[in-house]
Amino acid sequence: MTFWKNLKKDKLAIICMLILFVILLGGILAPIISPNDPIEVNVKNKFMLMSFQYPFGTDQLGRCVFSRLLYGTRATVILSLVAMFFTIMIGTILGILAGFFRGWADELIMRICDIMLSFPSEVMILAIVGALGPGLFNVIIANIIAKWAWYTRMIKSIIIQYTDKNYIKFAKVSGCSTWHIIKKHLIPGAVGEIVVLATLDMGHVILNISALSFLGLGVQAPTPEWGMMLNEAKNIMTMYPMQMLAPGLSILIIVAVFNFLGDSLQEALNPKKNVKIKVVSR
Repeated sequence: MTFWKNLKKDKLAIICMLILFVILLGGILAPIISPNDPIEVNVKNKFMLMSFQYPFGTDQLGRCVFSRLLYGTRATVILSLVAMFFTIMIGTILGILAGFFRGWADELIMRICDIMLSFPSEVMILAIVGALGPGLFNVIIANIIAKWAWYTRMIKSIIIQYTDKNYIKFAKVSGCSTWHIIKKHLIPGAVGEIVVLATLDMGHVILNISALSFLGLGVQAPTPEWGMMLNEAKNIMTMYPMQMLAPGLSILIIVAVFNFLGDSLQEALNPKKNVKIKVVSR
């Protein structure tokens, strides 16, 4: 309850959550609220200015930029959340095995993590996508493979902190089963810090997916995606520089929203904010 009270007092967090909700809702409802077909080509309408029919104008092929942004939200943001979800799931399971059970499981998992972390994540993602071939599904798989080891290490450190707390030790000596302790005590205590960890890194995942699409290794035409829209706009940047503005600002806003929201969540979970010091006068 204290966490939610702290979060409600943070105006920046409320604004970020509202912006994120609007962006996600726009992507989910894109087939309903989109004014035009995002892949319909009409060269006669290319480079049209903003209007009621084309709120953000049209691109070099006469496609509605606003409609492409709405549909691009699915590929850029929603699928980044999917990639993050599965990465966190793997990291949490392995982090619990390493941090709670310790022993040989900890040694084995950490040595595998050491091997994975010896490669730069960006280089590994490029190598995996190069081996599997371009495509959004392969980009998601590459992000999960490249990032799970880092999350496992971070979540292990979180789990160890909670494993050493008195209420976990009391549950152990009281005869509670291992599954009961993990489900009822360990995960509920650690989930807040894990969510903060994922939120702070969401911007990085979005940038990875957009960058790979920009390089032609992610989403393939004609499917709209913000990074690919930047790639298409760079070819006409000298003639029509405004074409890069919509997808560029969209990426900037969503990354900034996740970064600010992660900072706010971290601040709301800060136990020092919950300590009230009373000064007693004599």
